[in-house]
Amino acid sequence: MCGIAGMIDFQQDLRQQAQVFETMQKVLGRRGPDQNGIFLTEHAAMVHTRLAVIDPENGKQPMQFTDGQENYTVVYNGELYNTEEIRNKLKQEQIDFITHADTEVLLKAYMQYGAECVKLFNGIFAFAVWEEKKQRLFLARDRIGVKPLFYYQTDAGLIFGSELKAVLAHPAVPHEIDMNGISQLLLFGPGRTPGCGVFRNMKEILPAHCAYYTREYGLQISCYWQLEAQEHKENFAQTAEHVRFLLTDAIQRQLVSDVPIGTFLSGGLDSSLISSVAAREFAKQGRTLHTFSVDYRDNDKYFKKSKFQPNSDPEFIRHMQSYLNAEHHWTVIDTPQLAGALYDAVQARDLPGMVDVDASLLLFCKEIKQHVTVALSGECADELFGGYPWYRDPEIRAAYGFPWSQSTAYRLTFAKPEIAQILEKNHDIDHEYQATLQRTALLPGESGTEKRMKEMMRLNLDWFMQTLLERNDIKENKIYRRYFNIYIQSPSLFYLNRKGFSDRKTVCLYIKILNFLHEISRLLHKIFHSKNEEAFLIWISYRMKRITQQNRLQYQIRKQNRLITRKSLSCQYFRHSQKKKKCPAVSG
Repeated sequence: MCGIAGMIDFQQDLRQQAQVFETMQKVLGRRGPDQNGIFLTEHAAMVHTRLAVIDPENGKQPMQFTDGQENYTVVYNGELYNTEEIRNKLKQEQIDFITHADTEVLLKAYMQYGAECVKLFNGIFAFAVWEEKKQRLFLARDRIGVKPLFYYQTDAGLIFGSELKAVLAHPAVPHEIDMNGISQLLLFGPGRTPGCGVFRNMKEILPAHCAYYTREYGLQISCYWQLEAQEHKENFAQTAEHVRFLLTDAIQRQLVSDVPIGTFLSGGLDSSLISSVAAREFAKQGRTLHTFSVDYRDNDKYFKKSKFQPNSDPEFIRHMQSYLNAEHHWTVIDTPQLAGALYDAVQARDLPGMVDVDASLLLFCKEIKQHVTVALSGECADELFGGYPWYRDPEIRAAYGFPWSQSTAYRLTFAKPEIAQILEKNHDIDHEYQATLQRTALLPGESGTEKRMKEMMRLNLDWFMQTLLERNDIKENKIYRRYFNIYIQSPSLFYLNRKGFSDRKTVCLYIKILNFLHEISRLLHKIFHSKNEEAFLIWISYRMKRITQQNRLQYQIRKQNRLITRKSLSCQYFRHSQKKKKCPAVSG
């Protein structure tokens, strides 16, 4: 992945702020360790950090070209999977190319077709193009929203970036949250309302949207693609063949890389299918695929069957190993490692997330990075193919509200009464739920199960899948896969059915989560009642580091004593989470 950032300001000479943009670039350094660059003119600044995947030698950004009438500069984060098709189309229109990079294809497609170019792109992307003579900025984001693009409007300009902290690194952006931000953190977290950047006046270009920013008209945003309901006319055999083609085509297109590439392998259907197709393609080229799996210390001893995971992963991973003939790599993670990675995961995500679920994926990706730069996974297959219980269970499917968060009562207990009262009156959750249902594409007269299934698909695409995509984006290379089952026993308290943890370790993990939630509560109180509060990101990162240090000590003491009493688990945990009726699980 790469990082992009920049600023347009029609009242200032941005050449005098070079140090500010260098700071923004450093903030994005994790996203692009291979190359970096800054483009700077009087009213425009474009910042880039690059993880080189295609044409490492010639794809450096910001990239500039001219057509004799206009000078174009682009910063781009993502990949195009139909690069050659677009390149050939442009060549037929007498457009020449000097690099092999998809960045040049993207920029010259914009030069030729303007905003309409995004309709040609098959890929994941967030990019910005500056036209110097027209003094115009173009921003665009891919259809599903895999690549992030945040922005903040000032009195005379626009600041944008791949990450919240990159935009916050500019001194013109205040580090503040308002009541809406508190609502996002407390009621919607770890997700957030589409287009909302949590911080005051911070926003995000929505998936499948693009925008122009000019002196005369300001920011003008438009939608270039949306899901449409169409009658399904294929029979079963035709449908199966169609799905096979689409999946195989998507995998093959994403195997194009000028750097080492591998696949995640959990033994499940999604990653096994991807690894199988990839191994077959590699064999045609005389290459050996590298596959990667994660396990947990003492998993074989403490694994317990559940509705969502009746068998332990290693058994199926070994079956796939013998089938694939790939070079396989195991990563084994222990609880102390997870605790040590909490701070890094929160700092990378910019907002409170899935606690050690983020930390464990971060650790796994760091290990994979030792072998390959790019890895494919089956992330988000459950959203597209109905893998979650709310697709299959009629009772859960029919329940009103977001299926993964049926109540906000427990979350509101973390706010002061006066704040909780305001949040409850705002009905934010209900408003966003209804707005999402209104966006669902339906056929005329559609009702009942078919209507509800499409509504569930819309809810997942706009909310749950975005949370997973954001989690994947923060990792150190583009590696996407799920390895955990998250049980929501009560809203906001993630009761993790962790593979490979003994009871003693699991208790320590629960305590870490409780402490983290209490810290969020204290954070909200401090920010809401203090005008001079330090930046939210710095504060939460600092507190997470302290929590990690404290819990490491707690863990060591308990390990030495070899005894954890019911009392040490925390009375508050039992008050809020020991309920006889269990809520549905969420595969994350």
